[in-house]
Amino acid sequence: MKRVAIVGAGPAGIAAADLLVGRAGISVTLIDEGQQPGGQIFRQPHPGLASDMKRLLGAGHKRLERFRALCSNVLPQLDYRPRTLVWNVFGGELMTLGERGVDSLSYDALLIATGATDRVLPVKGWTMPGVYTLGGAQILLKEQGCLIGRQVVFCGASPLLYLAALQYHRAGGAVAAVLDTTPIAAKVKAIPRLLALPGVLKDGLSYMAALRLAGVPIVVGVTLDAFVGDGRAAEVRYRAGGRAHAVACDAVAYGFGLRPEMQLAELADCALRYDSFRRQWYPDHDGDGRCGHGVYVAGDVAQMGGAEAAVHSGRLAALSILADLGLEAPASPEPDRAALARQLTFQDGLGHAFAWPAAHVAGLAGEVMLCRCEGVSVGEVRRGLRSAGGPQEANRAKAATRCGMGRCQGRFCGPALAELVAAETGADGVARPLDRLRAQPPIKPLPISAVAGEPLA
Repeated sequence: MKRVAIVGAGPAGIAAADLLVGRAGISVTLIDEGQQPGGQIFRQPHPGLASDMKRLLGAGHKRLERFRALCSNVLPQLDYRPRTLVWNVFGGELMTLGERGVDSLSYDALLIATGATDRVLPVKGWTMPGVYTLGGAQILLKEQGCLIGRQVVFCGASPLLYLAALQYHRAGGAVAAVLDTTPIAAKVKAIPRLLALPGVLKDGLSYMAALRLAGVPIVVGVTLDAFVGDGRAAEVRYRAGGRAHAVACDAVAYGFGLRPEMQLAELADCALRYDSFRRQWYPDHDGDGRCGHGVYVAGDVAQMGGAEAAVHSGRLAALSILADLGLEAPASPEPDRAALARQLTFQDGLGHAFAWPAAHVAGLAGEVMLCRCEGVSVGEVRRGLRSAGGPQEANRAKAATRCGMGRCQGRFCGPALAELVAAETGADGVARPLDRLRAQPPIKPLPISAVAGEPLA
């Protein structure tokens, strides 16, 4: 019996499991950190919490219901392990920590569908209470039914920007403003690519229209200067049209798109590729999810695409696994390849419409915090990079300054550190790729009891 291990129970992982379960000669184990399947896009309320998801999600509620129905059919047919962290991959085994305690799982094929997390850049005041990532604000709203504040500013450059703001409005929250850092000209330039999925483009425009109809100020092409407050965020200061502005608030949700959660793929010896347009690294795969060594990737960890793209890439990875194990595939991969291509063309458009502000870091003041976990400022890293014999590479800068050594292991400061090193060393991030912080096990913090081999409480 061949064992297929899937890490991640979002749209990609569930779509792959749907094709794999019930196949003769295959045993499927699905491991997920969440207590319920769905990932971020289909995150569900905490059990027992009564939330009006239909009102919150609007037309997207139908997609959630279809996902729930698929999970109800698929999960009973496999070995499903929720609330379980995969913290290392080594020698064809997954090291896990979860309801079974410390455990390991061998596999014949491994599908990594770990998704993505918020990609952020430091802004003065970003470490104070009341400042959240866009994804963090959505988690609290969807899973816990909580608003992060009574007057919330949504800002940055992310496809989530207008959707998250609209969801807060639907939940009864007051949106003080939406501040979009991408110029309007870049959004217009993106339209030909966005027309690859006209229905999705229409949805996005409807989010903006609904916010404007509700009286929410929307400002495009801003430069974020600071989040200001006495112990808690109370104001967002920005520049637009050559003038300084400020908007009062009691909470901020911000972000600049997503970054792939590819630590497990790297530990599983997947080669990596650099995307000079998005200025970040991804696992290198053949387009159908194959990374070699019996390892496959799908969803946003493979290429940013959103929920529908994740479904198609999850199916393609499952079909690749079946073919590589010498088993009959239930469908041709061509329809999924064509659909995924359209999704990725649309995502290229989103990349222009919500551009990563690469030059932002070079202009940061030295006192701005870069690594919030270890308390390392932009100035401290700059001084190290500029000193004689100082580090000229991100991982050496990490060792010299402790930037990226904290609890998040560089997930949030890593992109900014890479841009800061590039600015100081003359790398352009195109001809010369940006540095990246290398993955190390455990990929997330473990309790001392787990390391010591003691039973968990």
